[in-house]
Amino acid sequence: MSFLISDALAEGPAAAPPGGEGLPLIFLIGMFVILYFFMIRPQVKRQKEHKKLVDSLKKGDEVQTMGGLVGKITDVSENFVKVEIADNTVVAVRRNAVEAVLPKGSLKEI
Repeated sequence: MSFLISDALAEGPAAAPPGGEGLPLIFLIGMFVILYFFMIRPQVKRQKEHKKLVDSLKKGDEVQTMGGLVGKITDVSENFVKVEIADNTVVAVRRNAVEAVLPKGSLKEI
């Protein structure tokens, strides 16, 4: 019986099928490319657009903040803008918290 075991051990491990070594690597690279184009690239594009919007803020713009406040910018500084949300009611808001610049006259409709 031991003579069969020695023959089985002498054969060594089975050979891997040819051509299958690079397939998992190609699949991984493909998934990363898909992730980049569907998630990372659009986020970077939105960040650039928001930075451009924040850099273009000026006195008199009608804006909406991320918190939902709408008003007219009365003063612009390096990090903050002052937004008049009602008569004689001015709040200081970080420039990055401005979500959108509204078309002129939008506040009259509210």
